[in-house]
Amino acid sequence: MAQTEKKAGLLRRTSSSKKPLKEKVVLMYDEIFAKEDPTKNNPRFWDELFLMKVNLEYLEGKLESLDGDEVMKIKDNINSLFHHCVQALGEEHQIKVVNALQTLCALFRGVHQKNKSATGFDIINMLMGFDKAELRMKELMESLDSLLCGDGSESLKSLCLKLLLCLVTVTDNISQNTILEYVMINSIFEAILQILSDVSSRAQHGYDAVVLLALLVNYRKYESVNPYIVKLSIVDDEPTLDGMGMVIHHALTEYNRQYKDKEEENQGGFFSTLTSMVGSMFIADADEKLSVQTNEAILLALYEAVHLNRNFITVLAQSHPEIDMATTPATPVPASPTTPLSTTPPSLDMMNNPELPLDPNLQTSNLLITFLKYSSIVMQDTKDEHRLNSARLCLIILTCIAEDQYADAFLHDDNMNFRVNLHRMPMRHRKKAADKNIPSRPLVCAVLDLMVEFIITHMMKEFPMDLYVRCIQIIHKLICYQKKCRVRMHYTWRELWSALINLLKFLLSNETILLAKHNIFQLALQVVNLFNMFITYGDTFLPTPSSYDELYYEILRMHQVFDNLYCMVLRVSTNAGQWKEPASKVTHALVNVRSERSHSPSFRSLNKIKDLSKENIKIFVLEVVRSNYDTLTLKLQDGLDQFERYSEQPREAGFFKELVRSISLNVRKNVSLSTMSQDVLLKEFSSIS
Repeated sequence: MAQTEKKAGLLRRTSSSKKPLKEKVVLMYDEIFAKEDPTKNNPRFWDELFLMKVNLEYLEGKLESLDGDEVMKIKDNINSLFHHCVQALGEEHQIKVVNALQTLCALFRGVHQKNKSATGFDIINMLMGFDKAELRMKELMESLDSLLCGDGSESLKSLCLKLLLCLVTVTDNISQNTILEYVMINSIFEAILQILSDVSSRAQHGYDAVVLLALLVNYRKYESVNPYIVKLSIVDDEPTLDGMGMVIHHALTEYNRQYKDKEEENQGGFFSTLTSMVGSMFIADADEKLSVQTNEAILLALYEAVHLNRNFITVLAQSHPEIDMATTPATPVPASPTTPLSTTPPSLDMMNNPELPLDPNLQTSNLLITFLKYSSIVMQDTKDEHRLNSARLCLIILTCIAEDQYADAFLHDDNMNFRVNLHRMPMRHRKKAADKNIPSRPLVCAVLDLMVEFIITHMMKEFPMDLYVRCIQIIHKLICYQKKCRVRMHYTWRELWSALINLLKFLLSNETILLAKHNIFQLALQVVNLFNMFITYGDTFLPTPSSYDELYYEILRMHQVFDNLYCMVLRVSTNAGQWKEPASKVTHALVNVRSERSHSPSFRSLNKIKDLSKENIKIFVLEVVRSNYDTLTLKLQDGLDQFERYSEQPREAGFFKELVRSISLNVRKNVSLSTMSQDVLLKEFSSIS
């Protein structure tokens, strides 16, 4: 018996004696691509078309097969198709609305795909005609706004967001997508906010809404006034900001959960046995297996919220129970195209219930904690450019947070303590800390832990200089706040001092290799000035006098590193060359560190005394340090407690342009208007009608 196969609109029998048959909708598409007006022979052509199930593959393929000149020959029919799609969005018959939305998506993608070299104005002319473009786009955006804000089907709302994501990402560079000018004029900002503020809508569409907003904010942001930037910066509605924070929080939580699952999977079984047998031999393989695709889209949304809207800072701090998403019973997700891009959707129960009953034994969490955990994962591996950019964005977000007065107050609040389990890179010389041993401390301790962890784990051949500079800047800004507000943090400062000294040691050991690529004197100056901050102002923010003694002891213990640094920068600064000036700045900055050295005993001479143990040497040195405080002369250096505030333009403009391009490509790839989702939608609406 002959079998029928459906492919690209063809109904073809296995018997070679029969000609291939085409679906009726494909025959109607062919009429559109002919030069004649399709309504000439069938006045009800457009009404019938939108009752037919869209064949996306055929329609897009047909559009992509035509170059600009060929499209212009059938321009009137394409314009008419666009016009009738927009008109169909106002129909009461829901199947017509579904088919119109999918046809519009095929139109946007198909025309752009073949005509990538065409100007934005040519694309507009091909799709809707110059003379009608403003009116058509106004009607389209108004219809989408009504559908998103109305009480209609959630599946239909999801389809509207998919269409908007499709429209925004049809070009690699969204700033070259001229059609978006009409999206700027006919804003859907309020519709996006309504989705985020409503519990039910947020659960279904929050992810796509947040990603869409993040992309729209980046449209020509450096070239003209972007209304989405202006509006986002002044949002002060608490439910809306909370909703946005919740969407971001759950997307990051899902990433953290996936990573933890992979980590636990790799800790047991044969792999773990082999690893323990041969030491660190398989650590690189473990890292590879633990790699989970990062989510730059949601990270960009977090950045824009933190950077543009000061009110959003309060959302970072809002506490709620920390729930293991793997064990949370989930409400089934509707079978519609609502799956977030490049991530698994969190359970609807969690999205719907921001305030769950508190168990006294349940650890509390917030968006900032979840972000710190996420950062600790993506910052482990920066060898890949994609993950390097993720780590960079994490540090930029932390920079914005560290500069904010309210955020600093929350970070340092001694009454708000949290247990933050940061992920740490596998290293041979240390054991993994047990989760239960992590103390509950103010959040600034977790931020400092994250910075220390980065410092000690990335001293490698492919040295991420930019990330190190940002890392030291974040530490500096936090210490500036502590000095200004006289906040005395009970933190293990010695770990930070040791990490910074080891960083200087690494720069010295790899001077020749690093100088070929980087200005290592800039980083060295930042590190030395951190020590100057501790030496000059440490009595205002270090927790106890003994902490100050420990600082001096650590500098004396590692004096050889500072001596070698001084010799190196003195050598470079006394010779002509491009590094003369930056090296001389480090020379001047070392004055106070070297002053301490001259007032204290020599470790080398003390170590020769056999009867003295290391502990006794330390006690002896600390006594000498304390007795020499009165004679110690420090030079007050200008600007130690000052810093340059973060500014995106012009320094970061290039980075964000490339980042948005990468996100746009990924979103375009993941926008799903597949045949399966079509079947689901048509089944839903055929039963209604």
